[in-house]
Amino acid sequence: MTQPHRLAFHHTAGTGPTIVFLPGYASDMQGSKALALEAWAKTEARAFLRFDYAGCGQSEGDFKDQTLAGWLGDTLAMLDEVAKGPVVLVGSSMGGWLMLLAAKARPDQVKAMVGIAPAPDFTDWGFTMDEKMAMLQTGRLERPNPYGPLPTLYTRAFWSSGEANRLMFGMIPFAGPVRLLHGQQDKDVPYQRTIRLAELIANDDVQITLVKDGDHRLSRDADLALLIRAVGDVTDLVQG
Repeated sequence: MTQPHRLAFHHTAGTGPTIVFLPGYASDMQGSKALALEAWAKTEARAFLRFDYAGCGQSEGDFKDQTLAGWLGDTLAMLDEVAKGPVVLVGSSMGGWLMLLAAKARPDQVKAMVGIAPAPDFTDWGFTMDEKMAMLQTGRLERPNPYGPLPTLYTRAFWSSGEANRLMFGMIPFAGPVRLLHGQQDKDVPYQRTIRLAELIANDDVQITLVKDGDHRLSRDADLALLIRAVGDVTDLVQG
């Protein structure tokens, strides 16, 4: 799969299925979760891949032109052209949505999944009716960004692409182990949505860990240790 933009990535060779980190909306591969997992993977000599979607971080492209389907294409290109073999997907927030879509598109390649505050279908439930109307009428919506100085931009094209790729209307087939982590103080993605997601994944090996005082990012040292344990758990299961 050839992508229209050159994508920035860091690939660490190692054993076992390649652990692939999928960032959240308007995020990049320099976040603390991606870097902590990479450092752990190196100490364990495990294969690891982090990358930037088009229009994000160090990758080519204009952010305002991107869509969920486009970023799914970026993800599949990384699986096909860089990882090339079995993978464990780790998706943060919107990355959790892309993780599920990628597993659907590459069922034989994706062996396990770990979601951190996964946000499938957030174009449906994450905006008020007024915000949806504003996007449809003007083509864009800006919101204050609690994680940075610039507002977060959402476009009509991204919203429409999200609505066309909704998942949580029926059972979600997946054969491998799944671990879902969610902070109960998350102000962006209600943790109840992760409980519902676990119910919809057609697989008994699905475990949820709720962090009572955890926020959306789950980036404290204890949160990162929890994430590393979850990734190590599923990787060992599919490797053995």
